Amino acid sequence: MNWSVFYGILIPFLGTSFGAACVFFMKKEMGDRLQRMLTGFAAGVMVAASIWSLLIPAMEQVVDMGKLAFVPAVAGFWCGILFLLLLDHIIPHLHRNSQSAEGPKSQLKRTTMLVLAVTLHNIPEGMAVGVVYAGYLAGSTQISAAAAMALSLGIAIQNFPEGAIISMPLRAEGTGKPKAFLGGVLSGIVEPIGAILTILAAGLIVPALPYLLSFAAGAMLYVVVEELIPEMSQGEHSDVGTIFFAVGFSVMMMLDVALG
Repeated sequence: MNWSVFYGILIPFLGTSFGAACVFFMKKEMGDRLQRMLTGFAAGVMVAASIWSLLIPAMEQVVDMGKLAFVPAVAGFWCGILFLLLLDHIIPHLHRNSQSAEGPKSQLKRTTMLVLAVTLHNIPEGMAVGVVYAGYLAGSTQISAAAAMALSLGIAIQNFPEGAIISMPLRAEGTGKPKAFLGGVLSGIVEPIGAILTILAAGLIVPALPYLLSFAAGAMLYVVVEELIPEMSQGEHSDVGTIFFAVGFSVMMMLDVALG
């Protein structure tokens, strides 16, 4: 087993789990300002990761296509967008600060739909980690072990607040601390599963790697525009979400360039 790949797949999930553990140490519900900061930070990390870790390597892998090197990136990007759009419509889920659920009508509890909303966020993140490690395992010169680890660390950093954002509201709604923690952990379990499945898929079809890289980018950017940006802008006007978007973007960009 390649242990660097194993740890790289596991690190983002640990980030979510550690964030969910905040429910044991924080007595009060997260304030609106803090939630905006964390959501903006997560959005910034995801946008930077989509560009530096996914879309640019996707185009570099098909540089021999010349001016048409954008084709796999655009095609995969749109497939990722449409895939998340489909999931958004077939999975019942409820976003923070929303009163009405999205997706098909269901009898699921409010807490369950909150967990499903964050789980939807985590699907493209798991795919992103998986496809980058698949590129590394396939011997791609554009993706080094350090670059793959940079993406894992970046997503783990932004998963920490995501874990807290799901466990703390669950606790505020009356869920016990262990159950609220478990809800946060379960929302992140899809990441290592998605990463492993993506590695297997890419290993079977190595030429599809540029498409899979851009697919993950499209899925991540869908989450940012559809979910995270509206969440960090809800309610009374504040620039704090935008500022922390820039902070998250800068952190991921530095990680990718320094380690990649």
